[in-house]
Amino acid sequence: MADTAIQYAGWHSANLARGFREWSLSRQFAVAGGLVMLATAALAGMIMSGIVTKATVEHTAARTALFMDSFLSPHAGSLAENDTLALEAAASLDRLLGSEDFKKRFPHLEIWKPDGFVAYSTSSELIGQKFAPPAGLKAALQGTISAQYTDLEAQEHVARHINKKFLEIYVPVREDHSGRIIAVAEIHELPGPLEEKLIQIRLQTWFATAGLTLLVMMSLYGIVYRGSRTIAEQQERLRENLEEVREFSEQNRILRERSQRASSRVAELNAKYLRNVGAELHDGPAQLVGLANLKVEHIRRARTDAKRNEELDFMDAVLTETLRDIRTISKGLMLPEIEEIPLCEVIDLVARTHEKRTGTQVELDCTLRGEPFAHSVKICVYRFVQEGLNNAFKHAGGIGQSVSCRLERSLLTVSVRDGGGGRTPTMAEFGLGLTGMRDRVESLGGTVNIRQNKAGGTVVEMCLEIDRGSVK
Repeated sequence: MADTAIQYAGWHSANLARGFREWSLSRQFAVAGGLVMLATAALAGMIMSGIVTKATVEHTAARTALFMDSFLSPHAGSLAENDTLALEAAASLDRLLGSEDFKKRFPHLEIWKPDGFVAYSTSSELIGQKFAPPAGLKAALQGTISAQYTDLEAQEHVARHINKKFLEIYVPVREDHSGRIIAVAEIHELPGPLEEKLIQIRLQTWFATAGLTLLVMMSLYGIVYRGSRTIAEQQERLRENLEEVREFSEQNRILRERSQRASSRVAELNAKYLRNVGAELHDGPAQLVGLANLKVEHIRRARTDAKRNEELDFMDAVLTETLRDIRTISKGLMLPEIEEIPLCEVIDLVARTHEKRTGTQVELDCTLRGEPFAHSVKICVYRFVQEGLNNAFKHAGGIGQSVSCRLERSLLTVSVRDGGGGRTPTMAEFGLGLTGMRDRVESLGGTVNIRQNKAGGTVVEMCLEIDRGSVK
């Protein structure tokens, strides 16, 4: 059972500590700092209250001593030579101290000799008796005014049956001509007025301490709160930045995978294209050259000039057709010299070549101002515009053909539009050429979109982010 209680206490403490750590810094400071400030304020209040109380009691004692000394000194001169006051001096003190107003504040007064002998007292039964010297008497004999509350166990108080506490003030009584301490006057003052004053002073001390503590606490809390809010805002921004980094990392991963797939498809398309070129060379020029080679043997075997000339004419026709096929194949493989010309001129070259070949018109809108681009970007744009115009002529009959090119900040956008036939063809309907161009654009980190415009035509658009690696 005890082990279970200990485990529960440990678990509960761990939860409290974990919950405390999850609070904001300002809240942690408000709780922890508040407790520390409260304890500090309580300790400071107790110390300050004690100091002020002691100072007030000492001030009251000094003021009372000064008041008593003014009328005791003229009557206490006889104590320098005698143990008791002279009869005339004692009678004068009885008259002074016997008034009701005086007794209401100072109900008792004794004059002690240094050895504890009572030389005078408002309680006549104590005169001439000897008691153990009180602590205040000893301090007063050293020339110090002291004040303390009544010790009800003292013999002089037991003899008078005093059962309530007074403030006892011990005042040295000095000889007039020498200043020598010849006796000590003990005045009993009612503590009521002093207690009321002390209560007010204590309350003022506590209120001042609490106010100053609260002011310090609020000032420190304001500083901690601003710092905590700044830290929280920075942490939130860091979390947002971290989330953005994660998103960018994911986008980069997707783009990298897309680029890898595009590069793989480009390689496959190039291989397929090379196979097609090889097949065209094998099925066309290679067959014709083989036929021409057979005619060489026929020419050698010809018996007449007419037969030889006939075979030569046939071989000439075969070789001419072979040369035409080779030129046609080569023309499709070669690009014009575009490396040294601006991108707008590259697009214009594609458009004008398309116009000559198809007999249609192409509107050109290029806002570039001679910005330099990498050769790979120019080739990509050339092939994209070429294939886009070919498909515009194929699917829309060349109606409303236009090409636009713009560069906004670092984003290059090239669009090919046509008047269309009311339906946007799919990527599969565009055939192998545009699929290859899409892979080419994606291999450079760009994208290709196909959509229908308001006029019912088709818009093929490529977007490519241009960075320092893409610009000369």
